[in-house]
Amino acid sequence: MLAAVVTRFGNPDVFALTDLPDPQPGPGQISINVSHAAVGLIDAYVRQGLYSERPGLPQPPYVPGLEVTGTVRAIGEGVTGLRVGEPVLTLSGTGAEGGYASIEVVDAAMAVSLDGSHIDPALAVAAVPNAATAYLALTEVAHLRKNERVLVHGAIGGLASAFPGMARLLGASEVVGTVLTADLDAARASGLPYDEILASGDDLGAARFDVVVDPVGGDVRTASLTAMAPMGRMLLVGNASGDWTHTVNTSQLWGGNLALLGFAAGFFLPAHPELAGTAGAAALEAAKRGLLPLNVTTLPLSQAAEAHRRLEAGSVRGRIVLTV
Repeated sequence: MLAAVVTRFGNPDVFALTDLPDPQPGPGQISINVSHAAVGLIDAYVRQGLYSERPGLPQPPYVPGLEVTGTVRAIGEGVTGLRVGEPVLTLSGTGAEGGYASIEVVDAAMAVSLDGSHIDPALAVAAVPNAATAYLALTEVAHLRKNERVLVHGAIGGLASAFPGMARLLGASEVVGTVLTADLDAARASGLPYDEILASGDDLGAARFDVVVDPVGGDVRTASLTAMAPMGRMLLVGNASGDWTHTVNTSQLWGGNLALLGFAAGFFLPAHPELAGTAGAAALEAAKRGLLPLNVTTLPLSQAAEAHRRLEAGSVRGRIVLTV
């Protein structure tokens, strides 16, 4: 198989396009002929070596990539409900590696059938896994209830952009987004189902939100505490600010009856594989209803390094997808 391999931790130049032996599925697994692989910030963080000492994450040389679309190539022992040639996508519980390749092996529980969905595979891999992540974060961690109000920071980012549509599907009464001032026009033209999109730092007035989605971190996280309603929950789903030393005054939490809740699908789904099907089905339903509009930029697998450069430069609106 052909793969974009991270040869060492470092800048995007560490990628090398390499021929590797074709992997075979083991019990409970399938192999996939990959057509598209999503590129995410977590891929860049792992490649940079930020998590180099965390157990369970890959060491060079390795093939990055969490989510792919393609067709089932082979089926391992004990797998039912899928057939060879069936179009599928993988959710963000497959680990931190394997997707930037012409063949990937995954646990069958992390694969969602696209048969009959008529969804473009590039949009599917760009939007549906993140929407499944949003579903799990909102239902299993934040416990979003009908008619609650939701605030989403970094509103047009790859993961954040999945939250307004899923919040709508789950019955939120209002969804407000924030972006950098430079991105405001693009955000308002994105078609994402927000009631309003504001510039980061704008006065939210008397508005109070039951759920805040924060993929940004840093000062945005601190400022959000004053926008939360009593019993409000903040979902910490990323750190795009790059501020790894930020701290929160916990007195604000107990004083306001607030909760900060971390969520990462890559750690959650392997521990709860029984929820993958439900999350995938909800995400596909959101896509069918047009709740997941997303700008998708495609590059060939050979340009994995360029994809990471653009991602790190913050020049991507929506998501980058590698075509194989």
